[in-house]
Amino acid sequence: MRRFIRDFLLNKYLYVMMIPVIVYYGVFHYAPMYGAIIAFKDYTPIKGILGSEWVGLAHFKDFFGSYYFWRILKNTVLISVYSLCFEFPAPIILAIMINEVRHQMFKRVVQSITYMPFFISMIVICGMISDFTNADGIINNFLTYFGYDGKAILQKPELFRSVYIISEIWQKIGWESIIYIAALMGIDQEQYEAARMDGANRWKQILNITLPGIMPTIAIMFILRMGNLLNVGFEKIILLYNPVTYETADVISSFVYRKGLLEFAWSYSSAVGIFNSVINLILLITANYISRKVNESSLW
Repeated sequence: MRRFIRDFLLNKYLYVMMIPVIVYYGVFHYAPMYGAIIAFKDYTPIKGILGSEWVGLAHFKDFFGSYYFWRILKNTVLISVYSLCFEFPAPIILAIMINEVRHQMFKRVVQSITYMPFFISMIVICGMISDFTNADGIINNFLTYFGYDGKAILQKPELFRSVYIISEIWQKIGWESIIYIAALMGIDQEQYEAARMDGANRWKQILNITLPGIMPTIAIMFILRMGNLLNVGFEKIILLYNPVTYETADVISSFVYRKGLLEFAWSYSSAVGIFNSVINLILLITANYISRKVNESSLW
């Protein structure tokens, strides 16, 4: 206790600065967790959370035994894995490419162009994607020259995941590369000079200096991504999908939205959300453990 008081007196302004953060997480992240118990009840607004009938794991059993379980789990896992394989490395590659460019003006132009899509509203982004992929859209007209049948891309279930992943890369690659560019700035430049004196070309410098130098940052970002692996952004999916593409586009988050807000199955959708959170927690702990064992970089 004395140690805490002494530390508080020495860093009292830092503790004061923490108050808004603590209040924010307490009010908006921890306090709402009380409502998660409706997943174990037959919740109705008239009876309230405490007054609603307790049904235990009934909603979880209904979900696991339903036709939709394997479909939305498969779609969520596939889109998440595709995102991890293609979207996650993209900003790393862009950051390395920008770092290798010596012309400062060109670097700034490339960074500005790649940053811009991130600041465009999601509604506008999805509107652009829908317009470009319509039967008479720019992308469809371009693809027809290569033998495409001209049907609206978003009306084809087999193409939805590709559209989603490509649009995610286009929208986020610039913004997510910032942290890797910052990490690259911290690499000792004398290592590159020594490598050049030893005859290492650009490619060998990247493999032996650049990538190892930013590997701790990559590991931390990978762990954070694994913790949200199944939290596929439902905003974009809800704005882009339709009943025709439910087969490949419907994911856990969009299913929760549809069941909870459109069909008013609050307890059922809450049970699905808890299932999603538990899986994400397991993935986060697993990824953190593996990262700590492999390269000694971890969140805790």
